[in-house]
Amino acid sequence: MLRPHPAVLRRLVDEYAALSAAVRAGEPAGLSARARDLAYTLCVSTGTRDVERALEVAHQWLATAPASAREPARPAVTGRRTPTPEPA
Repeated sequence: MLRPHPAVLRRLVDEYAALSAAVRAGEPAGLSARARDLAYTLCVSTGTRDVERALEVAHQWLATAPASAREPARPAVTGRRTPTPEPA
């Protein structure tokens, strides 16, 4: 089975935890849909069918990943903007 990169897995776990807490605190309904999407992605990424089991597996995999790979990947900022095409 293929495994997700530890940085990607870390980002999924962190985002799911943050959204789950927000949903429990009564935040807007749109967040619960995103939390469900993340739960599904975590299950697919870990080969599980239950989000609790997916989180257990994710934490196990992250614990054995090299330390340099555990941090979430940060998007590169180049300071360049892609020009928007002019309307014809």
